[in-house]
Amino acid sequence: MPVSERALELAMTAAQAAADKKAQDIVVIDVGDQLYITDAFVIASASNERQVVAIVDAIEEALLNLPEKAKPVRREGERQGRWVLLDYVDIVVHIQHVEEREFYALDKLWKDCPTIPFVDRDMVEADAS
Repeated sequence: MPVSERALELAMTAAQAAADKKAQDIVVIDVGDQLYITDAFVIASASNERQVVAIVDAIEEALLNLPEKAKPVRREGERQGRWVLLDYVDIVVHIQHVEEREFYALDKLWKDCPTIPFVDRDMVEADAS
């Protein structure tokens, strides 16, 4: 079953918000066929705890500014700032410190699931110039 339009909207908005805060290695994974509790994971890395928190704040703000606002039903890991999970039901966002990303390797864990292409709009604008 493909990702719902709502999940796609949330995932792309979250991914762009992360990109706007200079997140690294942004990946959107369609986990809907494997997990029945969510449609997609958005995974991104940050080089330090402060950046993790800034990315999380940007994502929350961007999803609240959508025409149909979205608020996380669950938030975990915010105190440590090493791996923050935001659960929006349709999507789950993982913002990880680079070291946690390498250690836990969520990308490899879900490697059998298809990825959903994400292109940072700033990259598209730069290519157009």
